[in-house]
Amino acid sequence: MHANHTLDASAAPEISFDQFLAVDIRIGTITSIEPFPEARKPALKLVIDFGPAIGLKKSSAQITHHYTPEDLEGRQVAAVVNFPPRQIGKFMSEVLTLGFADEEGKVVLFKPDHPVPNGSRLF
Repeated sequence: MHANHTLDASAAPEISFDQFLAVDIRIGTITSIEPFPEARKPALKLVIDFGPAIGLKKSSAQITHHYTPEDLEGRQVAAVVNFPPRQIGKFMSEVLTLGFADEEGKVVLFKPDHPVPNGSRLF
Protein backbone atom coordinates (compact mmCIF):
# COMPACT_ATOMS: atom_id res chain seq x y z
CA MET A 1 0.00 0.00 0.00
CA HIS A 2 2.80 2.45 0.82
CA ALA A 3 5.89 3.10 -1.24
CA ASN A 4 9.30 2.20 0.14
CA HIS A 5 10.60 5.41 1.74
CA THR A 6 14.20 4.32 2.30
CA LEU A 7 16.99 6.13 0.48
CA ASP A 8 18.23 2.87 -1.05
CA ALA A 9 14.88 2.02 -2.65
CA SER A 10 15.06 1.55 -6.40
CA ALA A 11 12.94 3.64 -8.75
CA ALA A 12 9.33 2.57 -9.29
CA PRO A 13 8.47 0.80 -12.55
CA GLU A 14 8.38 3.01 -15.65
CA ILE A 15 5.01 4.57 -16.48
CA SER A 16 3.67 6.43 -19.47
CA PHE A 17 3.16 10.20 -19.56
CA ASP A 18 -0.61 9.57 -19.74
CA GLN A 19 -0.40 7.58 -16.49
CA PHE A 20 1.42 10.50 -14.86
CA LEU A 21 -1.27 12.91 -16.08
CA ALA A 22 -3.94 10.69 -14.50
CA VAL A 23 -2.62 11.67 -11.05
CA ASP A 24 -4.05 15.13 -10.35
CA ILE A 25 -1.66 16.95 -8.00
CA ARG A 26 -2.76 20.45 -6.98
CA ILE A 27 -1.67 23.23 -4.64
CA GLY A 28 -3.97 24.38 -1.88
CA THR A 29 -3.81 26.53 1.22
CA ILE A 30 -4.47 25.05 4.65
CA THR A 31 -7.41 26.93 6.17
CA SER A 32 -7.96 24.94 9.37
CA ILE A 33 -6.20 22.32 11.46
CA GLU A 34 -7.44 20.07 14.25
CA PRO A 35 -5.73 17.39 16.32
CA PHE A 36 -6.68 13.81 15.38
CA PRO A 37 -6.18 11.88 18.64
CA GLU A 38 -8.27 8.93 17.42
CA ALA A 39 -5.78 8.12 14.62
CA ARG A 40 -3.55 5.04 15.08
CA LYS A 41 -0.45 7.14 14.33
CA PRO A 42 -0.16 10.80 15.40
CA ALA A 43 -1.95 12.92 12.79
CA LEU A 44 -3.72 16.19 12.14
CA LYS A 45 -7.01 16.88 10.36
CA LEU A 46 -6.52 19.52 7.68
CA VAL A 47 -8.98 21.53 5.60
CA ILE A 48 -7.31 22.70 2.39
CA ASP A 49 -8.63 25.30 -0.07
CA PHE A 50 -7.94 24.22 -3.67
CA GLY A 51 -9.65 27.21 -5.27
CA PRO A 52 -13.04 27.59 -6.93
CA ALA A 53 -12.94 24.55 -9.25
CA ILE A 54 -12.15 21.99 -6.50
CA GLY A 55 -13.06 23.84 -3.31
CA LEU A 56 -12.35 22.84 0.27
CA LYS A 57 -11.14 19.28 0.91
CA LYS A 58 -10.26 17.40 4.10
CA SER A 59 -7.07 15.43 4.68
CA SER A 60 -5.63 13.36 7.51
CA ALA A 61 -1.88 13.90 7.60
CA GLN A 62 0.77 12.21 9.77
CA ILE A 63 2.84 15.36 10.07
CA THR A 64 2.98 15.98 13.83
CA HIS A 65 6.73 15.37 14.16
CA HIS A 66 7.77 18.52 12.28
CA TYR A 67 4.60 20.65 12.39
CA THR A 68 2.18 22.13 14.88
CA PRO A 69 -1.23 23.58 13.94
CA GLU A 70 0.24 27.07 14.39
CA ASP A 71 2.93 26.29 11.77
CA LEU A 72 0.38 25.17 9.19
CA GLU A 73 -2.40 27.79 9.02
CA GLY A 74 -2.13 29.58 5.69
CA ARG A 75 0.62 27.29 4.36
CA GLN A 76 0.42 26.02 0.80
CA VAL A 77 0.73 22.26 0.31
CA ALA A 78 0.55 19.82 -2.58
CA ALA A 79 -2.02 17.03 -2.62
CA VAL A 80 -3.44 14.35 -4.89
CA VAL A 81 -7.05 15.44 -5.39
CA ASN A 82 -8.40 12.59 -7.54
CA PHE A 83 -7.98 9.56 -5.28
CA PRO A 84 -11.25 8.21 -3.86
CA PRO A 85 -12.02 9.39 -0.30
CA ARG A 86 -10.56 7.17 2.42
CA GLN A 87 -12.15 6.48 5.80
CA ILE A 88 -9.61 6.93 8.59
CA GLY A 89 -11.36 6.13 11.86
CA LYS A 90 -14.40 8.41 12.00
CA PHE A 91 -12.79 10.89 9.58
CA MET A 92 -13.18 10.88 5.79
CA SER A 93 -9.93 11.99 4.16
CA GLU A 94 -10.64 13.39 0.69
CA VAL A 95 -7.12 14.18 -0.59
CA LEU A 96 -3.61 12.83 -0.05
CA THR A 97 -1.32 15.58 1.25
CA LEU A 98 2.18 15.05 -0.17
CA GLY A 99 5.54 15.00 1.55
CA PHE A 100 8.90 13.30 1.67
CA ALA A 101 10.47 11.19 4.42
CA ASP A 102 13.33 12.76 6.31
CA GLU A 103 16.29 10.68 7.57
CA GLU A 104 14.12 9.34 10.42
CA GLY A 105 11.17 8.52 8.15
CA LYS A 106 9.11 11.50 9.39
CA VAL A 107 7.06 13.47 6.87
CA VAL A 108 8.34 16.79 5.50
CA LEU A 109 5.62 18.53 3.50
CA PHE A 110 6.07 19.39 -0.16
CA LYS A 111 5.32 23.00 -1.14
CA PRO A 112 6.24 25.45 -3.90
CA ASP A 113 9.06 27.86 -3.14
CA HIS A 114 6.91 30.78 -4.35
CA PRO A 115 3.15 31.27 -3.79
CA VAL A 116 0.96 30.00 -6.64
CA PRO A 117 -2.81 30.23 -7.09
CA ASN A 118 -4.83 27.63 -5.19
CA GLY A 119 -5.83 24.85 -7.55
CA SER A 120 -2.65 25.10 -9.67
CA ARG A 121 -1.83 21.69 -11.13
CA LEU A 122 1.59 20.06 -11.11
CA PHE A 123 3.03 19.41 -14.55
